[in-house]
Amino acid sequence: MYKVSFTNKDNSFHQELKRSVDLYFSSKHINKTGNWKLFIKTATLVPAAVAVYILLLLIHFPAFVGVVLCTLLGFILASIGFNIMHDANHGAYSKRTWVNTLMGLSLNLLGGNAFIWKFKHNIIHHTYTNVDGLDDDIAKSPLMRQCPSQKWVGAHRFQHFYVVLVYAISSFAWVTMMDFNKYFKRKIHNTALQKMSLDEHFIFWTSKLVYVVFYILIPVHFVGWGPWAIGFACMHVTMGLTLALVFQLAHVVEKAEFVFAPGIEPQKIEDEWAIHQMRTTANFAPRNKVVSWFVGGLNFQIEHHLFPRISHVHYPAIAGIVKQICMNYHVQYHEFRTMTGAVVSHFRMMKMLGKKPAGS
Repeated sequence: MYKVSFTNKDNSFHQELKRSVDLYFSSKHINKTGNWKLFIKTATLVPAAVAVYILLLLIHFPAFVGVVLCTLLGFILASIGFNIMHDANHGAYSKRTWVNTLMGLSLNLLGGNAFIWKFKHNIIHHTYTNVDGLDDDIAKSPLMRQCPSQKWVGAHRFQHFYVVLVYAISSFAWVTMMDFNKYFKRKIHNTALQKMSLDEHFIFWTSKLVYVVFYILIPVHFVGWGPWAIGFACMHVTMGLTLALVFQLAHVVEKAEFVFAPGIEPQKIEDEWAIHQMRTTANFAPRNKVVSWFVGGLNFQIEHHLFPRISHVHYPAIAGIVKQICMNYHVQYHEFRTMTGAVVSHFRMMKMLGKKPAGS
């Protein structure tokens, strides 16, 4: 059993962050949840995905056009995950719980499962970010070595090359294997999964069946097995690369730190929880409005990890507040000016982690 805690006795940094951000919202008389900007995204992305899906079924496009449209569909679905699903499953889409629940189920329509994801992401990843042994997001060993404490194998020398293939198939693996693995093992990495109610079991199996119907059976009926297989692959490759890269750029980069939890004795991390988040998280392309729009503000990962129940549409505004308090407390604020810079740093990090450790 992995028992890790933080030194929160003097959490003045976190308290000052909360006070300052709360003051921002109260002085502006605005809610912390989504606003018209998020609703416009929803009204754009969801109809766009439906339109592309229907076009692919009803019109026999030339092969190249079909591939482009399937790739576009994969990108739009990833953006729905970033913008709608992510905010909703954090309770940040709306003030109304039922709206968050409904919008959060968009993950099930993308092939995942909201219940499992919320436990894996909201509870484990957000609490124990980059803690090896607990954070499932960096638990890909021995396929990939994503932090220095993980076991090294010879294949890791080449991981900065083959991770591209791993990322490309990641969403397909998520839909077809990883959710089922967590469901049947009742475990997420080394942490027992919360007990699922009968309703959650029903939702799990029903949504998996709906996925098969809408992503396999109906398309095959309209276009045949061959075109479907090519289009399905293009959609998932795009989704996988987009989802994996955006999430990797937040934590597996040169500026981020890692903690090893051996799981034998209870471990206390020296920092308070908020400072741990600052040490393990990085922003990228904060001034690029196009990137921010499509990735649902996840380029502001620092703000998201500190305030996960605040909608991403507010992150650019509160980033300045967070930066100032970091300066006051002499806490480092990790940021890459461009997305390209963050991507390059990620692959440099993967190359470094792929080198044989001294003494191995």
